[in-house]
Amino acid sequence: MRLPLASSPAALRRSGAEGQGVAGPGDGSSRGGEMAGETPPRQTLRKSSAAPPPAAPPRAPRSSSSERVTLKKEIGLVSACAIIIGNIIGSGIFISPKGVLEHSGSVGLALIVWVIGGGIAVLGSLCYAELGVAIPKSGGDYSYVTEIFGGLAGFLLLWSAVLIMYPTSLAVIALTFSNYVLQPVFPNCIPPYNASRVLSTVCLLLLTWVNSSSVRWATRIQDIFTAGKLLALALIITMGFIQIFKGNYEELTPSNAFNFWMAPSVGQLALAFLQGSFAFSGWNFLNYVTEELVDPRRNLPRAIFISIPLVTFVYTFTNIAYFTAMSPQELLSSNAVAVTFGEKLLSYFSWVMPVSVALSTFGGINGYLFTSSRLCFSGAREGHLPSLLAMIHVKHCTPIPALLVCCLTTIIIMLVGDTYTLINYVSFINYLCYGVTIIGLIVLRWKKPKIFRPIKVNLLVPVTYLLFWAFLLIFSFYSEPVVCGIGLIIILTGVPVFFLGVYWRNKPKCINRLAESMTYWGQKLCFVVHPQEGAPEEDDLPFTHSQLPSEKSLKKQ
Repeated sequence: MRLPLASSPAALRRSGAEGQGVAGPGDGSSRGGEMAGETPPRQTLRKSSAAPPPAAPPRAPRSSSSERVTLKKEIGLVSACAIIIGNIIGSGIFISPKGVLEHSGSVGLALIVWVIGGGIAVLGSLCYAELGVAIPKSGGDYSYVTEIFGGLAGFLLLWSAVLIMYPTSLAVIALTFSNYVLQPVFPNCIPPYNASRVLSTVCLLLLTWVNSSSVRWATRIQDIFTAGKLLALALIITMGFIQIFKGNYEELTPSNAFNFWMAPSVGQLALAFLQGSFAFSGWNFLNYVTEELVDPRRNLPRAIFISIPLVTFVYTFTNIAYFTAMSPQELLSSNAVAVTFGEKLLSYFSWVMPVSVALSTFGGINGYLFTSSRLCFSGAREGHLPSLLAMIHVKHCTPIPALLVCCLTTIIIMLVGDTYTLINYVSFINYLCYGVTIIGLIVLRWKKPKIFRPIKVNLLVPVTYLLFWAFLLIFSFYSEPVVCGIGLIIILTGVPVFFLGVYWRNKPKCINRLAESMTYWGQKLCFVVHPQEGAPEEDDLPFTHSQLPSEKSLKKQ
């Protein structure tokens, strides 16, 4: 349907206020400084009056707030728990918990590391719960760091996450999925390089289409596959208890459990904790989709308090189950611990374990795509990425451009980069970002003491987390100086990009025209517009504290 063209600045302003229309060349409406030289709205309106814009897409009725083009609050408590659990529990607990055992030197100390790792994740998640309800914006770490420390710090976190952190993690999970799906086809060898890449790409494209089509579909997939991986782990834990009742727990007796085959140094102990902590990574992912949560001030902390203790319980008892069927030496020599466990105890049903790993990783890919696309969306909304990435589909209300960027960068890294080498740098960057964000919690307490905080944790919680964080980072630098140094270099490469793409406003007209043209054709291709502004939800009304820096700029627009 073709609608009348907005040929005057006043008409364009009315259309923009309703969030309608495809932004033709020269139409920019993102918040803050635009990436890649997209021009501010005033200049845009002058240009648009000279060249008629294309037909606007169908308009949603102004009278019905439920039909506004905006991100929908469709994530309830169950789906919120599924996002956290599904992103934490990936392929690691099925394949290689041997990293913790290798650096611990004994079964008993390895189990202690798993428990403490869960405790540290609980401390971190408590801090993120306070930040999430005090700054109720999607984007997680990025949004909090930007609000507290300013644009450059937020951009560096966004840069490292979009460039390498999440694409590399997604690539590893997708390759793990394809390897386990192809294992029955190639039982006696590693699956061919091309076959695994093609299957991984197909999986990514399928889940990108699902996430682009419906938030509800994406959350249902997350719910189902999270339930599936929990059932698989419940099977392992049940078999472990059966083994214990049969008396097969020699490796768990105190005399054997703390029989060290090597004396772990402080550096080795730090690496063991690092391995355990990284197994819990993903506990902060719900904060990326805060604006799509139903009643976020209630459901965000509830989901965190339910999910993290549950994952800690599952991880600890899964490792106990492994030691009822395998000796430490057998576990260390296995490349797929859960598969070895299944071959020992499940006999004809040992195929359940490879299938469980495949299902687990499929759900993990879906969760990473869902949350990382919201990070791109938030970055573009703040003006740190091209404004096209801050747009959503006029019908499905999903951030299709952001999803496509996440999918494309993952495929590029999977096909071009040495994925398993990059993951070492990712781990360091990921943990560094956690600490900087929690430092931001303490800074925010000092700078904005009167902010409305539905949740306010004891100051000992962030301090304890940061002491542990500093311990791990110091000994990581000592043990792996090259890996940590390259990780820092990756982060710092974002500094010139920030000053050229975001800070520099008066760019040449040719760059502005190119950026505007790309936005225009991207909107036509994806059928997307900027989300409409509307009245605050009921659960956002208590947010009446003194304004944070970016909120002032948002109200001006």
